[in-house]
This record gives sequence, C-alpha cells and structure tokens, in this order.
Amino acid sequence: MKLLCSDRIQLGRRRVAFALPLLACGLVVPSVQAKADVHQSSRILMGTRVDLTLQGNDSAALDAAAEAAFAEMTRLADMMSRYNSTSALSAINLMAGLRPVSVPPELLSVLQMARQAGQTSGGAFDSTVGSLRDWDFRPEHPSVPSKQQIESQLRLVDQKAGLVLNTQDGSAYLTQRGMQLDLGGIAKLPILQAGLRQLESRGVVNAMINGGGDVLVIGQFNGRPWRVGLRDPRQPSQLLGVVSLNQGFVAASGDYERFMMRQGQRLHHILDPKTGYPSTGAHGVTLISNQLELINGLGTALMVAGAEAARTRVANTPGVDALIVDAHRSLWLSPGMAQRLTRS
Repeated sequence: MKLLCSDRIQLGRRRVAFALPLLACGLVVPSVQAKADVHQSSRILMGTRVDLTLQGNDSAALDAAAEAAFAEMTRLADMMSRYNSTSALSAINLMAGLRPVSVPPELLSVLQMARQAGQTSGGAFDSTVGSLRDWDFRPEHPSVPSKQQIESQLRLVDQKAGLVLNTQDGSAYLTQRGMQLDLGGIAKLPILQAGLRQLESRGVVNAMINGGGDVLVIGQFNGRPWRVGLRDPRQPSQLLGVVSLNQGFVAASGDYERFMMRQGQRLHHILDPKTGYPSTGAHGVTLISNQLELINGLGTALMVAGAEAARTRVANTPGVDALIVDAHRSLWLSPGMAQRLTRS
C-alpha cells in the first residue's frame, strides 16, 4: 500500500491536520505490514474531503460500515447546509421573522450546541453570522460586501436574542426577517461523530475519520496509536509535529483555511460577530479533547477572541489541549499539548 502526496494529501482549503501513518506525505506502508484488512475511502462532504481509514479482519464488513458512515454523514450534511435550498436549516432561514420551524432532532442538538458555544464565549461564537450573507469565500465565486452592506446586515447578528429553540415541540425560530444561520463552525464535528458511531455500531474498533482537518479516531492502526500530524499555522504546508491518539478529537481552525486576497490583504472565512469582518484575533488554533462538547465551536470562538483570551479559556477548561498561534505568529502550547506533541 503506497500512499504518496498525490494519493492522499490535498493541500487546498480547510486541510489543517494530517492523520498518520496512512496520510503521511511520501510514506510507504507495504501491504505485508498490515496485521489486518485496511479499508480506505473518500468523499466530498461539507465543502471538503472526508477520508475514512478502517482496520479489521473482515474486508466486506469494513466496506459496508464505511458506506453506512458516509450515508449518515451525507444525510446530516444535507440537513444542515445553508447552501442547500431544501435543507432543514434553509427552512429556518426562510421563515426568519415569520414563524417557528419544526426541525429534526439532530439539527436541534447542533443548534443547542451553537447557543451554548455563544454563551460560554461571550458572543465570540455566533451562528447568526450567516446574516452577513454577502461574504462568499467559495473559490468559484468569491465576494466581498461593501461597508454599507456589512453595516446593514450586522444588526441581524445576534444569536442570543434572535435564536429561539423550543425543545418541547422541536422547533427553531429566528426572530428577525433577514436573519440567517451558518453552522459551518459547529456542525462538522457532530456530523463526523455520527459517522464514527455508525462504524462502531457495525463492530469497527479501529478507525480514523479526517474531515477537512478535523480528525476523529478510535482504536489503533497496526497495534499502535493513530499518529496525527498537526499543521503549523505559520507554514501551512508543513507539519509542526505529531500526536498519538487511541481515542479523541482533533479540531483545527485558521485564517489560512479558506481565504481570498484583496488589495494585498488576506480575508478569511471566520467572521467576527461584533464587526462583521474576518477575525484578527489569532492566526491558528488546534484543539485536542476526548469530549466533543468541550471543543465544538471553541476553535472559531478562540480565533475571534484572540490569543490572550484563548490561552485563558484553555487554561480554565480541563480536558482540552491547545496549540495557538497569535496574530504576530508566536506559538503557544498548553501544558497538555506540549506533552502530547512530538516535534517534526
């Protein structure tokens, strides 16, 4: 099994972490070394490439489990996409200021996570940044709004007052006409986790899911912990080091993920809810935890809040290890991350 850069590595937008050994650039892993069958497959989901690597003793069972995982992730991605006009999320946006919308429980759960992330971050995370609808960072038709457009739409960015969730009847409501949700900073990890649960329910005990730089792992590869390479935010084409994991989540955010250049200025996709413009607080953040709830939405919030506030937040959040590069390109590692990371 020979997995070179051209086979497995996509250095485009939103590729922030690499899972090793199977995603190591240039590494050769001969099939004779594998102690069991290895399944690998990829799909484009949520605007990025999602890679599955599974190991077990039944190749047919691995193939079937992978198909089930992709089917579930596709279902949820379609449900929570604001670019899909028929999605449950688009229905909420369409009915903003008019009436509540009944939503599937999976979407309601993510909306609750979004509200919690907003509360714990003091508003640095806000899913209603989707109201700033004239920003478009998709490479096929990038768009930068005018100052007047941002000022007009910024009044609609207010998740705390504008997002009403009713757990009794399973509905969601945006209180102002024109308000829109964007779950890009909070939906991906739960969707990937749903895929992992599909794998586990079908007996898979060794698996890695890499979704655009967010990595989930269980078990081992060839009897060893999964090795996940962390990209250096200061030099995104290079790895800063490697961490070894048997279980957990790695989530990365950075101003190098999706961006466009305008008049020599880098404009990236993480918007500050207070200004309506791309955040300037940090250059890149990578988080590791065994609990999704501790880090989901946190990377976006820390990018907006800035490096100093990010360091304080991480220090006060047991169970989270972090790598933070500030706006001046200085690197900070939490004590737990410093212990985990083996430098390249």
